[in-house]
Amino acid sequence: MRGRGIIGVIVIVWLLIGVFALWQRGYFSNSQTNCATAGSIALTVVAGPLNYAGVNPKVASCNLPQPSQ
Repeated sequence: MRGRGIIGVIVIVWLLIGVFALWQRGYFSNSQTNCATAGSIALTVVAGPLNYAGVNPKVASCNLPQPSQ
C-alpha cells in the first residue's frame, strides 16, 4: 500500500514540472488555440522533467474528423 502513495507523489511532481515548463515557454500567454497547440501543451506536460534534458515536443499539425452532415 505504501508504494502506491510514493508512485502517486512521483507522478504529481512529474506533471507539475511539466506545467512549470509550459509556464517558462509562455504557453499560458499564447492566445492561439488550435489542435496543434493543444497537442503541444499536452506533450509538454507529459514529458515533464525531460523538457529540461532537451526534449521539446511539438505537434506540427493535426487533422480532426469533420462532423457528418
